[in-house]
Amino acid sequence: MDESGRPQPGSGTTDDHQAARPGPTPPPPAGANGTARANSVPHTPRDPEEPPHKEHPEDATPADEGDTSDTAPGSDPFAQRTPADRDDSAPPAQDPVSQDDTPPTRTPATSGRRPTKAPEPRGGLLMGRPFGVPVYVAPSWFLVAALITWVFGGQLDHVLPGLGAVRYLVSLFFAVAFYASVLVHELAHTVAALRFKLPVRRIQLQFFGGVSEIEKESETPGREFVLAFVGPLLSLVLAGVFYLGMLAVEPGTVPGVLLAGLMISNLIVAAFNLLPGLPLDGGRMLRAIVWKITGKPMSGTIAAAWVGRALAIAVLIGLPLLTQSGALGEGAADVSGMDTVTDALLAAILAAIIWTGAGNSLRMARLREHLPELRARTLTRRAVPVESATPLSEALRRANEAGARALVIVDADGEPRSLVREAAIVGVPEHRRPWVAVSGLAQDLTDGMRVSAELAGEELLDTLRATPATEYLVVEESGAIYGVLSAADVERAFVKAMARPS
Repeated sequence: MDESGRPQPGSGTTDDHQAARPGPTPPPPAGANGTARANSVPHTPRDPEEPPHKEHPEDATPADEGDTSDTAPGSDPFAQRTPADRDDSAPPAQDPVSQDDTPPTRTPATSGRRPTKAPEPRGGLLMGRPFGVPVYVAPSWFLVAALITWVFGGQLDHVLPGLGAVRYLVSLFFAVAFYASVLVHELAHTVAALRFKLPVRRIQLQFFGGVSEIEKESETPGREFVLAFVGPLLSLVLAGVFYLGMLAVEPGTVPGVLLAGLMISNLIVAAFNLLPGLPLDGGRMLRAIVWKITGKPMSGTIAAAWVGRALAIAVLIGLPLLTQSGALGEGAADVSGMDTVTDALLAAILAAIIWTGAGNSLRMARLREHLPELRARTLTRRAVPVESATPLSEALRRANEAGARALVIVDADGEPRSLVREAAIVGVPEHRRPWVAVSGLAQDLTDGMRVSAELAGEELLDTLRATPATEYLVVEESGAIYGVLSAADVERAFVKAMARPS
């Protein structure tokens, strides 16, 4: 590269792999949640078993060994794309750690500005933080509460005709108490997850029950089985408690009717969740059993997910038939307050929820299976250290000679202080590069922007998601500079890994 910033023939780097955005994806995760992306020129990942670039010039920091150019001789890897050339229309990758499909927002890097942390995922009205886990009530819950109030109020008119309009107040209390039981069910999962050192993103009460967004998988099939079973177990315990309470009150009274309704409701919740198909608790239990037998968690997920899809079809076809045939008991249609069309609609909604949940479980399992392929050491770009007053053309010349594709600004003692943003380099015309100092294109380093070269998989994505940025300084355990990790490289690698079959 000459002093004007034009590279000499034979320079540049390549990359035949793609990369993922930190979070994840961060995935969403679990758990449980647009993205500002800086496009970059790919590079070839270094074999992690090779020594870190001992033959580099003294001003180059260790990074990818053996980078070769995929560009024409004489091209500048930093100038390959202008802002107009970038493909910002590409869809963002999934969040690999959260179970929420919404990708987290990444704050664009700016010079001298500390990047903000991604906001905590919300899911409606915050009700509290038991055990430190936020509990949200989704807007759809209010629709269900109104429906339960109306239906149960109509039944109270037959059972307790003397209540009059007060029956709807009693019905509203029943709706709230029922969802309190659902919350206890989800808290059982949460407590078990926390006991096993698994982070829980949030609990959300929604249209058909609730969900605990656990961000990581259980380490053993035994823990997975326990984690899934405690929810239905608590629902059965609650049903027993309400039954004992029903025996202690006078039959045919408001307390007696409420306790009977809560007992039956919790029995239904337990029985439904014990069905052996994902995303239900019984599906997770089936997954744990197959995992234990085969030794492969993916095999358990595939088996439980396909059973879940079979259950979805059974619900879609069987629920309306059972309701209309009276197999659910005499007057089942009256109790539900639904006609044939409404029964079919309810069955379709339940089937869609189960089918979609089973598919999501398969995708999340494939995601976690490929996460170990994402390693900071192999995705990191070779970098050269420069001082803040160095002209951009001179810095690019040094990078070109070293075969590097990143610039780290260091102080007089060689300590890294900031990273020169690739997007900013691309935006500077070649004729201005000799008069532009690299300090004007840099982002100050924060603690969260220093990542270990040993990070990989979910731990890497969690680290990047905690401090959204476009570039990160990668360091060895000794603190020595290893190179620069681009969030865009991680994103492309994640997309490529997800595209491969399991």
